Amino acid sequence: MAKKCMVERDRKRRKLANQYAAKREALKAIIRSPQSSVEERFEAQLKLQQIPRNAAPARQRNRCALSGRPRGYYRKFGLARNQLRAAAVRGEIPGLTFSSW
Repeated sequence: MAKKCMVERDRKRRKLANQYAAKREALKAIIRSPQSSVEERFEAQLKLQQIPRNAAPARQRNRCALSGRPRGYYRKFGLARNQLRAAAVRGEIPGLTFSSW
């Protein structure tokens, strides 16, 4: 089990990213647009810098839904490798069979 504070920190970052997603995208569109003037781009960059750093999607970490483990994460299932293996043994994931040889 991961530290609760780390899981909560990541949950807070996801919430902030969702909250500021539209504003962030609008400002980035202004910055990228060739039609916008230099002043508009500069103002958009300043406003983008005012958005909290934790609102950036790049600061999020993929974590296991059950244990919160940050490493060995499978995106397709949303689980860490050890939780995925345990769920496969129990037969909880449709279409996934546990194999051993």
